[in-house]
Amino acid sequence: MFNALGFTEWIAIIIGIVALMLFVFAIKSQLTINNLQQLFDLQLIQKKEENQTLIIQVKQLEHELEQYRQQNLAQNVKISELKTRLEETLSATHERQTILEQSEQRLTTQFENLANRIFEQSGKKIEQQNKQSLDFLLSPLKEQLEGFKKQVQDSFGEEAKERHTLTHEIRNLQLLNEQMSKEATNLTNALKGNNKTQGNWGEFILSQILDNSGLRSGYEYETQVNLTNENNQRLQPDVIVHLPQGGDVVIDSKVTLVAYERHFNSDDENVKAKAMAEHLTAVRNHLKQLSQKDYHKLIGINSLDYILMFIPVEPAFLSAIDNDPTLINDALKSNIMIVSPTTLLVALRTIHNLWRF
Repeated sequence: MFNALGFTEWIAIIIGIVALMLFVFAIKSQLTINNLQQLFDLQLIQKKEENQTLIIQVKQLEHELEQYRQQNLAQNVKISELKTRLEETLSATHERQTILEQSEQRLTTQFENLANRIFEQSGKKIEQQNKQSLDFLLSPLKEQLEGFKKQVQDSFGEEAKERHTLTHEIRNLQLLNEQMSKEATNLTNALKGNNKTQGNWGEFILSQILDNSGLRSGYEYETQVNLTNENNQRLQPDVIVHLPQGGDVVIDSKVTLVAYERHFNSDDENVKAKAMAEHLTAVRNHLKQLSQKDYHKLIGINSLDYILMFIPVEPAFLSAIDNDPTLINDALKSNIMIVSPTTLLVALRTIHNLWRF
């Protein structure tokens, strides 16, 4: 057969085979290019979605930042007004003090001049008579001078109280302004973080309140203590407060605030309503989880049946009890007291009094 075909025929066959191979290669290359194009288009769509999400987050952060800027501006205006009032009060006090001192000096001089004139006109023969007359003349003046001195002292006392009150209020506003700026940043980061980040932030706020109230970490309260219950199950309460009479109070601070963050930052009423419903559900779910842990039965602590569930953001606490009026009573039925930064110390004092009796 090889001999039957001529050279030209073999060349044609080889060329045909090469053409067929090139055709197959071209088809495979085209399929690869199509697959790469589809993969590229898919990645491009994902990147666009990620970019849109980032744009929404940036707008939310800008909205939050503007709100805190407005609050900061209002606090600065109030501080400026109080400083102006303080300066005006100090100036008026200084002027009044100068006038009172001048009046007192003038009355003292008049008193001395009158006494000198009377003594000069008196003689030894009428010494007793002049003494009686002198007392009669000077008594009203002395009473007037004593009354004037009392008025001066009372005036200075009131001015001192006003200065102290204004100075104290300005200092508190300055501290509040600084604290708001710090807590605004911490709150934004915490609410946008994961559950672990929120839990750590809530524990930090809780420890800060206890420290500011005079309690000491490692003495009057402890954090993250590893304990076991009757079933030998290991649990780790966020904080245990040791009461003076030997009692202990367990405090949990891990409630999630992700839904509340969406409610707070949204301008859409439907979104806000849905987020608030999710916030209430999250609070109730956490209540249920706490009631199942039976922290008060842990070995090594001496506790009443009640534990405290701490919500570190005051508006989140207030909105929860405002939108769910039965929340507090339902929690108490499960031996749980829901507390916030403003009610924590009151709750501890109440439990302390219950423990005493």
